[in-house]
Amino acid sequence: MELNYLAPRIQTHKHALVNIVTPPICTERAEAYTKVYQENEDKPVIVKRALALEEHLRTRTIWIDNDELIVGNQASKLRAAPIFPEYTVRWIEAEIDGLADRPGAGFFVSEQDKEVIHRLTPYWRGKTVQDRCYGMFTDEQQAILATTIIKAEGNMTSGDAHLAVDNEKILALGLDGLISEVDDNRQLNDISTFEGLKKEQFYKSVLIVLQAVQQHILRFATLAQDMAEKTSDSQRKTELDTIAANCEHIAYHPPHNFWQALQLSYFVQLILQIESNGHSVSFGRMDQYLNHFYVKDIESGKLPHNFALELLQSCWLKLLEVNKIRSGAHSKASAGSPLYQNVCIGGQKLDSQGVPHDAVNPLSWAILESCGQLRSTQPNLSVRYHEGLDQAFLMGCIEVIKCGFGMPAFNNDEIVIPEFIKLGVEKEDAYNYASIGCIETAVPGKWGYRCTGMSFINFARILLAALDEGIDATSGERFLPHNKSLAKGNFANMAEVMAAWNEQVRYYTRKSIEIDTVVDTVLEQQAQDIFCSSLVDQCLARGKTVKEGGAKYDWVSGLQVGIANLGNSLAAIKHLVFEQPQITQPELAKALADDFEGAEQEQLRQRIINFAPKYGNDDDSVDMLLAEAYQVYIDELDNFVNTRHGRGPIGGGYYAGTSSISANVPFGASTMATPDGRKATTPLAEGASPSSGSDRLGPTAVYNSVGKIQANKILGGVLLNQKLSPAAVATEGDKLKLSMLIRTFFNHHKGWHVQYNIVSRETLLAAKKNPEQYRDLVVRVAGYSAFFTALSPDAQDDIIARTEHEL
Repeated sequence: MELNYLAPRIQTHKHALVNIVTPPICTERAEAYTKVYQENEDKPVIVKRALALEEHLRTRTIWIDNDELIVGNQASKLRAAPIFPEYTVRWIEAEIDGLADRPGAGFFVSEQDKEVIHRLTPYWRGKTVQDRCYGMFTDEQQAILATTIIKAEGNMTSGDAHLAVDNEKILALGLDGLISEVDDNRQLNDISTFEGLKKEQFYKSVLIVLQAVQQHILRFATLAQDMAEKTSDSQRKTELDTIAANCEHIAYHPPHNFWQALQLSYFVQLILQIESNGHSVSFGRMDQYLNHFYVKDIESGKLPHNFALELLQSCWLKLLEVNKIRSGAHSKASAGSPLYQNVCIGGQKLDSQGVPHDAVNPLSWAILESCGQLRSTQPNLSVRYHEGLDQAFLMGCIEVIKCGFGMPAFNNDEIVIPEFIKLGVEKEDAYNYASIGCIETAVPGKWGYRCTGMSFINFARILLAALDEGIDATSGERFLPHNKSLAKGNFANMAEVMAAWNEQVRYYTRKSIEIDTVVDTVLEQQAQDIFCSSLVDQCLARGKTVKEGGAKYDWVSGLQVGIANLGNSLAAIKHLVFEQPQITQPELAKALADDFEGAEQEQLRQRIINFAPKYGNDDDSVDMLLAEAYQVYIDELDNFVNTRHGRGPIGGGYYAGTSSISANVPFGASTMATPDGRKATTPLAEGASPSSGSDRLGPTAVYNSVGKIQANKILGGVLLNQKLSPAAVATEGDKLKLSMLIRTFFNHHKGWHVQYNIVSRETLLAAKKNPEQYRDLVVRVAGYSAFFTALSPDAQDDIIARTEHEL
């Protein structure tokens, strides 16, 4: 692999993107959708959505720029973020004048844009997904959401996503073939029945959308041809002629070559983003479904290796153009405006006898090399690890990791595949799983929405309520009263503390599911994703959208934040209050209430920090306590199902997940001081990683601690971030040592996931001080990478504070 070269056109395109500090918004989608909804009030919502997408694809601004080889823009201007009014207009109306000033998530809004938004939003008031959710929430649910112990804003204000569609199918059938499948199912449908009538509206809508997609692709063919006729650059003319021919062909037919296949895959991705602004729309196992196109063209001499890398990198930069605007509160939990568009490579596949073997192929290497050269935030590159993974490929992955942009991340086949099979996933499907979004996993084209990303729940605040008669320390609200508190000193022993935790976390778990049920119900009724459903297996056969239960499989996960803080806090109480008493219950309660202010309380805090065991150091006295506390939540989840259960899919249940994105920062900002010595409003621990600075014994000890959490019960993902100094991987011996650590973690400790930040503290501090000099510095935030200078100061500080390990 050659990682130190980037083609000039790719360099220029990347430079143009990373230097857009305050991207614009785009109102074209909002205008088209409002117009169609107003003109078609008599039609079912699903048909209105189909007609609205058709109108937008027909009328929106399209362009081809930056000498790109893969075409298709999401918005009218480079990196512009579209507005999706059917989900929400509340925060848009409230925040429109201050969008440019938001730290790390600013957007430029022209006066003309403001006029358009203020003209459109009155129509949507009371009709949006968010409005209708609040119309269904109970007073108790609304009160809990207001405290932010549980957060579900992102689920109400944007689409679901968190899936990969069946790219392999559309590459095989083409759009004409997919339309024929719709027609076949429609002809078999009996519209004299209630269910048949619903199916008819679905099939009608799918046909409207698929034909609109064809016409949209043809618009790019026409544009490319017009540009080819006008250019005086002979090389660019040839490229534009090819782009036009590619688009004309794939508008109807299956692709013939790698360029066409990659372009059609990107168009699918683009339309999914335009239809619904849900994030974590992922490509699945791109190296598997595109490899035969790639190998055929490489071996025939039609596709030079370096040009193939440019094609891939042009696609990656188109992903970077895709943008999403979130509310101020939501943007804090998604620092750097990530889209989490995951490309998964490696892993295993089954031969004709059902025997698994290493799936690394020539395209796996090309994708790895293209990302290593580009060093961008998109795609979110993941590698499926397994015990038989080719060592040369693993060393290639480490060479790319050494580039310092936080990719690739690793998921573990040895956990995911057998656990999926236990759930009821067919063996062939389980072996074809892919990373989705951050670290979550699902079977491409067969899994429903939200394999993770349901409501967020703050474990640290629930623990504080358990320690004080059910009172939330931040809001003062009490939702589930009990009679034990540290202030009264009436916990007789650690067992009573754990019992209080048990009671409180089970209560809030139920409330989170209740809230999810409302949101899922409203999304099913108000925001059907039609194009997406046409590319998820069994939706067309059943005549159902993904949200109605059309997918073959359907399990979902919420996100739990503050896991390490929970374990460290419980360990501090057990060790310093009960087992080796150094602090009384009232003393600890007062210190928490006062945020450890004053010399005496600071001494108490230092005792906690220095003498209480900490998760991340291979200490059973805290690790097993955390595992026990987390298991209560996992056990409680088994009592619930999602809204698709019993309506077609295999599954329909919940499991746990730790991919907290950057929510640890805003969740920490709303959390008072905790018994682990953490001060009020400071960040909580990220994912399943140790609290910053508390993991003192190196990466092996961290692996051992994380390995004690039952990853097989947390199928939404166990996110582990590791930060290494560049010197730690400087030599071939260092890189070999890291490969051995990865194998040990996955093979022996049954780790779910690991990813690495290879960047020095000094570089991060310099980038924070002089951002204009570090616009292209990429860091791993959580289960995704972001441009460091695009993060808010709080998110930057959280990354700087993480422990920097040596091997």
